[in-house]
Amino acid sequence: MRQMVIPRHGGPDVFEVRDAPEPIPGDGEVRIRVRAAGVNFADILARIGLYPDAPKPPVVVGYEVAGIVDATGPDVTMLREGDRVVALTRFGGYSDSVVVPASQAFRFPDQLSDAEAAAVPVTYLTAAIALYRMAALTAGETVLVHNAGGGLGIAATQLAGLRRATVIGTASAAKHDALRSFGVEHAIDYRHADVESEVRRLTRGRGVDVVLDPIGGRSFAVSYRLLAPLGRLVMLGISSMASERRSAWRVFQSWWAMPSFSPFSMINRNRGVFGLNVGHLWDERRALQPLMDLLLTELSAGRLHPIVAKTFPLDRAADAHRFIQNRANIGKVVLTT
Repeated sequence: MRQMVIPRHGGPDVFEVRDAPEPIPGDGEVRIRVRAAGVNFADILARIGLYPDAPKPPVVVGYEVAGIVDATGPDVTMLREGDRVVALTRFGGYSDSVVVPASQAFRFPDQLSDAEAAAVPVTYLTAAIALYRMAALTAGETVLVHNAGGGLGIAATQLAGLRRATVIGTASAAKHDALRSFGVEHAIDYRHADVESEVRRLTRGRGVDVVLDPIGGRSFAVSYRLLAPLGRLVMLGISSMASERRSAWRVFQSWWAMPSFSPFSMINRNRGVFGLNVGHLWDERRALQPLMDLLLTELSAGRLHPIVAKTFPLDRAADAHRFIQNRANIGKVVLTT
């Protein structure tokens, strides 16, 4: 099988196409012939050496795939050869064949293309956990979504809309028309406007009920200040640390700007702060299954619509990473085999 291997930490050009033996499914596992693989910011951090969960190089990254089950191991009863599935992979997704536990693979609605299906597992599951489980979002509340034009931001906007919440989204001005079509009521150009001032103006000084922040650094502090009474901040990542190559100065700047959340502040201001890394929840099947079932139901009903910004062939993973780091995408970036 073909894989995109990161032999050493560095810029996008470090990717190498390599052949590897075809994997054999063991007990309770299935093998998937991959047709599409989602690209996530965690993959970029792993490539440049800033993702502590990633194995040391050489490594194949990738958290999610869509494809066809072409072999099953013993004791697999819920899936069979020929099923179209999406799966959570926890590394290894940049391949044309993967083996995963059957419990991490799910049949997806026929109306979704392979690329659209690959856009679902990480972003929609992360957004659902953040909004529905951690923040317990209710109708009439206001959500601030940073980086609202990315795959996660669009998923969060759509899920917030299902709860009849109001969404404020940050993105560059060129993306604002698209964001409004996805359900963002107020779009803020983070490059030319003061986000904190704009949010306070839009909320008449009250602040927002929920913030989803994948940026980190100084942004976490601003997001916390913008919480209304009983507000909830969900921290989803630290994209502020990333550049095309590892930069110690950029990492230090982001780390130095990180806020310390005082328990007294949270108690007196009636605020909550959550951290979320869905990659650490793979074993929490009982918690994830109801949310995944909900997502698949809403996708089947046409109430959720995965947005694919662009697809790249598997052997152009470097171009896919550049595309995301240039902030060019509106929606999910996907590799196809």
